[in-house]
Formats: sequence, C-alpha cells, structure tokens
Amino acid sequence: MTESDSHPGPSGHAACHPFETDLDRNPANHVALTPASLLARAAAAAGARIAVIEGDRHITYAQLYARCRRLASGLAALGIGRLDTVAILSPNVPEMVEAHFAVPMLGAVLNPLNTRLDPATIAFSLAHGRARVLIVEAECASLATRALAAFDRPILVVAIGETGIVDALPYEALIDAGDPDYAWVGPADEWQSLCLLYTSGTTGDPKGAVYSHRGAYLQALGNAVTFGLTDESVYLWTLPMFHCSGWSYPWACVAACATQICLRKVDPAAIFRLIAEHGVTHLCGAPIVLSMIAHAPVADRVAIPQRVRCAVGGAAPSSTIIRTMEELGFQVLHLYGATESYGPATVCLPQPDWADLSADDRYARMARQGVPLATLEGVAVIDPTTDRPVPRDGAVVGEIALRGNTVMKGYLGNPGATAQALAGGWYRTGDLGVWHPDGSVEIKDRAKDIIISGGENISSLEVEEVLMRHPAVMLAAVVARPDPTWGESPCAFLEVKPGAEPPSDQEVIAFCRERMARFKVPKTVVFGALPKTSTGKIQKFVLRDRARGL
Repeated sequence: MTESDSHPGPSGHAACHPFETDLDRNPANHVALTPASLLARAAAAAGARIAVIEGDRHITYAQLYARCRRLASGLAALGIGRLDTVAILSPNVPEMVEAHFAVPMLGAVLNPLNTRLDPATIAFSLAHGRARVLIVEAECASLATRALAAFDRPILVVAIGETGIVDALPYEALIDAGDPDYAWVGPADEWQSLCLLYTSGTTGDPKGAVYSHRGAYLQALGNAVTFGLTDESVYLWTLPMFHCSGWSYPWACVAACATQICLRKVDPAAIFRLIAEHGVTHLCGAPIVLSMIAHAPVADRVAIPQRVRCAVGGAAPSSTIIRTMEELGFQVLHLYGATESYGPATVCLPQPDWADLSADDRYARMARQGVPLATLEGVAVIDPTTDRPVPRDGAVVGEIALRGNTVMKGYLGNPGATAQALAGGWYRTGDLGVWHPDGSVEIKDRAKDIIISGGENISSLEVEEVLMRHPAVMLAAVVARPDPTWGESPCAFLEVKPGAEPPSDQEVIAFCRERMARFKVPKTVVFGALPKTSTGKIQKFVLRDRARGL
C-alpha cells in the first residue's frame, strides 16, 4: 500500500492527493532522456576540448556536435526520419562516434553491423532490420559490395572514403550539405527505439536486440560512474564499436567529456604506442584482447607512467591474465553483461577484505561478475525451475538474471524469443552461477557448457582457470567429449604462448591432477589455435563438434 492509498485526498482517490494535484509534467520539468543530449551538453560545457582522435585528425566537442547536426540534417533531407533504420559497416573511426549521436537526433534507429561477419549474414541483417541507409567505410567496401549483391531491394549507400560502390553518396558531401545549426528534436518518447544490435548466435539467424533512448542514456551514466570517466580521461578504442554499440562507451565518454582515441584493429604494438603518445587512461576489451596485450613481444612494449584502467568483459578473465596485466601497469576491472543489457550490467567492485587475501585469492575474487551497476535495477541468481532466488551461500547454482532500464526492449520481430528471454520479469542470461553472501554473483558456466561426467557436474570455467596457470598456456577452452564409460569427459583445447614449447598431453594432465579433483581432469588434450567469434569469444560450439570427432 502506498502513502497516497493510505491517506487519500478529499475525493478518496490518490490522484487528488496534494502531491499529485497541479504538479504536472511540462517542458520545463520533463524531457525525454536521450544520449543525443549528452553531446549537446558536452559541446556547450567543453567545446574546445578534444573529443575524438584518429591519427592526425583531432575533433573538438564543438566540431563533433556540428558534424553530427550536419549529418542528421543531411539524412533528414534524404527523407530519413523517425524509426527509419540507418545501418553502418565500419571499423573504429570518428564517423562511428558521429553516427551514435546523429542518428538518435533524428529519432531514427542506428544499426551497427559486425565487420567480421559473412556477406549473407550482413544481407540478412539489412533486410531484417529494414535498413534504408547503409553507411560504409572504405575498409569494408568489399564486404558491403558482396552483401548488397544479395540484397533484394534498393538502399541508399553513404561512403566514408573511396569505396568504389556505384552511386554511393560521399559521407563528407552529406556533411557539407547539412546544417550545423540543425534543430534536432530527438525522440517523441524515451522508450522509443534507438539502436538495433544483432547477436552472433551459434545456430539459426541472428536476433536483433533493440535499445531505447532511456536505456542508452542511463547506461552511459552508469558506465561513466563505474569506470571513473572524467573530463581528464582518455579512452582508447580496443573494443569494436559495433559490439553492443561499443558497450555503450561512445555515449559514456561524451557524458564525461572524455577524449576518445580511435583504433581500427587490435594491435598490441599500436596499443602501447597510443597509450604513451596520448596518455591513455581507460580501455576495454574481451579477455582475448588482454591476452594479446599481456603476451605482446617485449620489443612492442613501452613503459606506462600513468595508471591505465582496463575493463574486461565477455567472459570470465583468468587470474593469470589479471596478474600479468597488473605487472605491466594496468588496473583491471571486471565487468559482465550482454548485448541484451547494453553491454556492462555488473561490476566486480574491490572489497575492503581483499587486502588480507593472498594474491591468488584476490585474483580469484576479481574474476567474479560482481554487483549491479548503479543504473541497473537488480541482479539475481534464480532457480530455473521455480524462479525463486537461490541462497546467497556461494554454493547453490542457478541462472543469473538481470532487470532494469538498461535491459533491451526485446528482439525485433521475434516475440517468442523476447518472451523467453524476459520471462518472469527478468532477463535470463543463460549463465549458471552462484550468489555470494556479499551480494556478488559468480558465473560457474554457460548452461550448455556444463560437463556431466558420471553424474557429476564439471564447470568448464573451473578447469580452464587451472589450465591457464600453466606457464606455456595462453588460452584454454574445455568442452564435453562423449565418453563410453562416463557419458561425458572434459576435453581441453589449448593455445600456447608465442615462442613457447607445447607441453605433452601427460604433462598437462599431471599439472591438472595436482590442482583439482580427478574426475574434473581433462582426459583429452588438443593443441592449436582456438576458433573465436568476431568479438574475441572462443567458439565452443566449434570445439564441441571437434571433440565429438576425436
């Protein structure tokens, strides 16, 4: 019962309560939240500050705002408006940042496309998302050309640089024709759709997660607070902006008036060079990115005088990677989330008692998924059969679930998948984990990655964590292999460090036996490069197929 219910107004209705009478919304006290307003504020507050850098290009916040207004104006002149889809196929360049603000200014929907996908999947995304415009950067021209050849309806192509695509409109011509004072209006409602992000599923067609203006605005603030972004921060793009809209960091950096450094591809030598050249303070990436940095050749490394905060997400980082990154001068922060949650949803916050832990125990704590960002309503570990929270004992396993304003609206044109993902008022992540007494959650495995051997459940993550401690191992992935006796047994796929001599199978098995229960020890060991998704995640479905054929 609310206070207004228990103390009704003269007519007996809550609506007549003094706090609800003559206190209405109007333009002075209520404006729809949109990340586009963050750029307007940054241009007014810090117009001369450098917003984006790529090579010799330095764009101030005033210039960025003017370019975004010009782009929005140019697109509007072409007939693009509310809820029209504008797709973009590009590496991390300033134009990607511009698209994340110009398209929302129109009330249109931005669709960043994964540059590492095949032409057929790109064509599917364009068709399913009903794209009216495709912005293509020159580096992606070949992929775009092949995708467009499979596309069965007209679409306007805007070219960044020389793409060779026939009848493409030059991006800079669109900017030049646009109005720098374009009076953008933003969304009619903050629940209006803002962004369309396709997930890279392992089977079937990709699903298109839809973001709202409200969710993106709040996620930007949550990211900025969680990662400690300020107007003195310099953020290096080691994460692709097409992935979860760069975990929403194009908006977060602007919210903080920080400087963004564009990097087209992950190159450890370039990362170290840019950190030194620009005084980089923040970067994000999947564990594979951290692994590349940690194992960079000595000749590519430079001393890092400033503190560089490094957020890792996408999979649980191994304690070995965390240790190595700290030794190189990085401060690692573990984030957890999904495309469906605008990127980061939880953060592993350091706790006071960590100071009393051994190094190994502290690194293990740092690998937990943690507690909700300030802008997420809640996280829980629930029993999949009853939907009730499991005990906070760090032992009982359930499914990690999220809820709040920074959870997607749903999957475009797929009500069945939406209902399943958001069942019971929670976003079901599909990750199995435990809930600790301090409120932090910890993934034990993906539901499909649990190995059941002789009736015992084996967490592939637990086995991988041990394997990654081996001095020769750079990456490890463990999957189930059919076993005539036990039903399933662990099969380990290992990628060794550059220049390291692969250990023998028996050496690896002996290493594991010293550190875990015998039934968890891999019975099969395979060496070689691990297959990865476009965002650096190891493709376990590929490895499961390989294991079945061994």
